Amino acid sequence: EVQLVESGGGLVQAGGSLRLSCAASGIDHDKYAIGWFRQAPGKEREAVSCIGRLDNGDQLYTDVAKGRFSMSRDDAKRTAYLQMNNLKPEDTAVYYCTAAWACVRYGGVYGAGSENVAWGRGTQVTVSS
Repeated sequence: EVQLVESGGGLVQAGGSLRLSCAASGIDHDKYAIGWFRQAPGKEREAVSCIGRLDNGDQLYTDVAKGRFSMSRDDAKRTAYLQMNNLKPEDTAVYYCTAAWACVRYGGVYGAGSENVAWGRGTQVTVSS
C-alpha cells in the first residue's frame, strides 16, 4: 500500500519559514515525482510545486511559490521536502503531497490528475500577520 505522510506544518508569523516533509512508503521513491498542493478554507486546491526524479532534474514552482519556496528530495530516506520562506498570511492552508510518475503539465500548467498514485492527509500551515 502506498502511503504519504506530511509533517512540519504549524503556526508561524509572517516572514517566517517552515520546512514541510513528505515521507513515503510502499513505492520506489526514486521512480516518482513528488508534488505539493494546498487548499485554504473555502478555496479550491491549488498546485504549489513539484520535484521530478533525480535522473531528469525536473523542478517547477507555481506563481504562489516562485522565489520563496524550494523543494528537495532524499530518496534514501524516501522523503521530499518543501522549504517555505518569507511566508505570508495568504499561504495559510492545508498542504498535501502527492506522488506521480512525473510533474505532469496540463495545457502547460502543473496540476493533478489520474497520474497521481497517492496523496497524503495534509499538514496545516497557519501564517499570522
